[in-house]
Amino acid sequence: MGKEARPNWDNPVQFLLACVSYAVGLGNVWRFPYLCQMHGGGGFLIPYLIMLVLEGIPLFYLELAIGQKMSLGSIGAWTAISPYLGGIGLASVVTSLYLCLYYNIINAWSFWYLFHSFQPVLPWAECPLNANRTGPVEECEKATATQYFFYRETLNISSSIEENGGVHTGQALCLLLAWGITYLFIVRGVKSTGKVVYFTALFPYVVLFIYLIRGFTLHGAFNGVAYMFTPKLDQLANPTTWINAATQIFFSLGLGFGTLIAFASYNHYNNNFERQAIVVSVINCGTSIFASIVTFSIYGFKATVNYENCLERTRLLLLNTFNLAEDSVAMDNVFEWIEKLNTTFPEQFDEIANKLEVCDLESELNTAVEGTGLAFIVYSEAIQNMPVSQLWSVLYFFMLLLLGMGSMLGNITAITTPLRDFKVLSRFSDELLNGLVCVFCLLLGLGFTTTSGNYWFTMFNDYGANFSLLFIVLLEVLTVSYIYGLKRFEKDIEDMLGHRPNWYWKIMWAAVSPLLLITLFIVYIVNYIRGGTPTYQAWSRELGTSVVMEYPLSGQLFIGLLLVSSVSCVPLSALYVCCRNRKRRAASPE
Repeated sequence: MGKEARPNWDNPVQFLLACVSYAVGLGNVWRFPYLCQMHGGGGFLIPYLIMLVLEGIPLFYLELAIGQKMSLGSIGAWTAISPYLGGIGLASVVTSLYLCLYYNIINAWSFWYLFHSFQPVLPWAECPLNANRTGPVEECEKATATQYFFYRETLNISSSIEENGGVHTGQALCLLLAWGITYLFIVRGVKSTGKVVYFTALFPYVVLFIYLIRGFTLHGAFNGVAYMFTPKLDQLANPTTWINAATQIFFSLGLGFGTLIAFASYNHYNNNFERQAIVVSVINCGTSIFASIVTFSIYGFKATVNYENCLERTRLLLLNTFNLAEDSVAMDNVFEWIEKLNTTFPEQFDEIANKLEVCDLESELNTAVEGTGLAFIVYSEAIQNMPVSQLWSVLYFFMLLLLGMGSMLGNITAITTPLRDFKVLSRFSDELLNGLVCVFCLLLGLGFTTTSGNYWFTMFNDYGANFSLLFIVLLEVLTVSYIYGLKRFEKDIEDMLGHRPNWYWKIMWAAVSPLLLITLFIVYIVNYIRGGTPTYQAWSRELGTSVVMEYPLSGQLFIGLLLVSSVSCVPLSALYVCCRNRKRRAASPE
């Protein structure tokens, strides 16, 4: 397809918002707060911002430049640089396909929670009655109402990955709805996507701002915010902190999937992508911090409520055991009474010692929760304690939907744009090609709605993209710097922007970014080997909690397939081109 026939964004704002909508996703809401909590609160921001400058912005710039220059999707762009490197783009498409398969199930969960929010009492606020209606379900009592609703009502989860009880009809319908809306958003390619991003990119900020105001009015909210910004500078000496900061920047910007190349390929040739790369990267970083403040205000509220509930239970235990006056023991002097009663009535106190809970606010705040646990359990537990909880539940899960759908627009575009660059598929209308991709992903994604589906979701999330993206982006920067050539790349940028990139960009591309990527790549492989047999968190119905289990042999083999499948596209594609060229030379007359 010629450049003239290729559709374009209506204006640069649409492209900018598409990048923001894609880059700002669920990871900003749950992954970044978790890393802040795990690596010393405000201290984590130091390596995070450093890695943004050394790694995130330069690589973001590079992918936008490649896409805008070539006006092709990832496969076509890298093939244009060298026929032997088309496998880089193919690896991106395979990785984006894996992401699409499991990412939309999160949107299905969000729909499920959103629909259940329109009830007089939120269904995760209290345990359901048992079959005999004599009391709460025992499994729910052992866990919590929010955990039970997520694992048993939402997922209907099995006890292991090897135990499968069929498709959860409700989740399958929610997944169908998620894919149906995704299709409507991308039905006419960038012409429809460009209109949708005004909403998917901007409205989440409205909800986050509303939640920020609400969060700051909650009891104990500032305990959480103070916890976030209290730096534990000893974490700066921990190599894992720096590795996680680099990895978070890398994945939150969506590098390596081919989405940025696809989006940029619809730009006008002289669009100022340099300024846009900086703006989007800074917005993404700022959103992570902004969302974390909101999250930690909610988290501080939850931790404070749990802490005070613990104190109240302890207070009542002391009152009932020692026949004290109701107003003698207050919340703020429980610990003084414990010490006093232990000294005055040691024998009687020993009888209740094993019933006393350890109430500690710091311990509540230290409980790190990642991923779906933070998004669907911790937030849900906090929301149920808010006045007019249904309103806050609807707002929160609607925001999650918009964040997830915004990212899905980019994920699907990363697949459909390279496919459309093939002559055979270019004859298909946008509606047909996009529809076929959505139906294909929907059918494969139904596996995640089975009772063991969450375990496969975890496997795809842990192993479907991380390794391959490091490999892909490392090859991208090495290809541009040392195969295509920096001088040639500089000239291309000058042709588009009217000036050459300055020394900062060239140093990052030629040395700093490749070294960081090589380090991350090696660390990932070493950690994977040293980690031994891969494990996952299985839900125990008897215990009402998660337990660690090893993946069976079939699961381990599938993990190996996930790790190798996309990466192998690069050498296999190069081998195919080599054999094809050799065959052509042999067939051509002397």
